[in-house]
Amino acid sequence: MRVDPFENVELGATGVTVTRLGMGLAPIGGLFAPVGDEAAVAAIDEAWRLGVRFFDTAPLYGAGLSERRAGAALRKRERAKYTIATKVGRRIRAGQPGDQPGVWAEPTGDGVEFDFSGAGIRSSYRESLERLGLDRTDVLHLHDPDDHRAEAMTCALPELAELRREGAVGAVSAGMNQSRMLTDLARTGLLDSVLLAGRYSLLDQSGLADLLPECERRGVSVIVGGVYNSGVLADPWGRTTYDYRPASSRVVARARAMARLCNRHGVPLRAAALQFPLAHPAVASVLVGMRSAAEASDAVAMARLPIPGALWRDLSDAWLLDPEVPVP
Repeated sequence: MRVDPFENVELGATGVTVTRLGMGLAPIGGLFAPVGDEAAVAAIDEAWRLGVRFFDTAPLYGAGLSERRAGAALRKRERAKYTIATKVGRRIRAGQPGDQPGVWAEPTGDGVEFDFSGAGIRSSYRESLERLGLDRTDVLHLHDPDDHRAEAMTCALPELAELRREGAVGAVSAGMNQSRMLTDLARTGLLDSVLLAGRYSLLDQSGLADLLPECERRGVSVIVGGVYNSGVLADPWGRTTYDYRPASSRVVARARAMARLCNRHGVPLRAAALQFPLAHPAVASVLVGMRSAAEASDAVAMARLPIPGALWRDLSDAWLLDPEVPVP
């Protein structure tokens, strides 16, 4: 099955569409290494030139840097020609210690704190729009409510649904690094899509046990992030980061075994990692983080690269991939 990375797919029944390949904007917020305004805009410009029309950001990413840089690049584009998502559940607090110290390499002097209250959701969204310089986003995700389940269910999610009813946003979603709570959120019937990060990849298909079948039954679209699992599937001999931490020797060994099989077929591991999730019928789009024009160009090339069916069979035969998992 070949997937056109620039095919437009609807999220749920919202009328909001995304390209099958989307651009994750955490890296341009200075994730792990500084980027700078000029390079960040150049990365988005190159992704746009190549056909990407779905962009995903959040207040957390560089304490607002990603949103500001995304706005600078996208405000010059015709608004109807792209889809942009941001997130709520965290708000920026001026002068406070930052969230995830050491992860964001361009300190702004501001911190980010959780706020899943109804008023906090509205304030967060308004502040994001100010940073983006836009009057609305197409998709609004509830961001990482792991430790705030009750407030997320009773306050934040109904507020998101109300924003959608008012026409302030097109699609309501939730984004997390786990599938169990996302499944519970999908069962409320209030979500149009979910963003699952790192749990439907070549290394981790745990989302297949609960979330993906539930979303397929309910017509909830799945956006998959973290297809490189923070870096180890992009280059298992280089930056061996997994789930934002140094990868274990077991994870590195498994990724390298996959890479060797891919090399036999003339396929970079990152191409297989990027294309793999799109084979599941519930998956609408994959987000790939791109911090430079070169990374944008590479992501598009990996999305377009033909992958022989024999590679997927070899991965299954080597017990590196479950034979029952859908493959392209």
